[in-house]
Amino acid sequence: MSSAKIKKGDSVVVRSGKDKGRTGTVLQVLPKDGKVVVSGVNVIARHRKPTQVNPQGGIDRHEAPMAISKVAVADKDGKPTRVRFEERDGKKVRVAVKSGEAIDG
Repeated sequence: MSSAKIKKGDSVVVRSGKDKGRTGTVLQVLPKDGKVVVSGVNVIARHRKPTQVNPQGGIDRHEAPMAISKVAVADKDGKPTRVRFEERDGKKVRVAVKSGEAIDG
């Protein structure tokens, strides 16, 4: 299996959909499903009835997974960029295609 181009902790930009243009950090990557969970993006609201565990009930908001193809890694200027792999100092590192800088993570 090849290395992932988007990893947990990366700052990403949403490229399509209802949240297009918004940015956030990756909270979770689901490689088997081809999805990612991004903070503050694709937030869904679930109306919960009061129960013994949650006697108050109410609206539960949380981030839902979205397709990994809808997000791109944010470059140093905050714009989306593609990712390539290069070998630097004997190590395989992720590099932003636009700026050529190594991506931390």
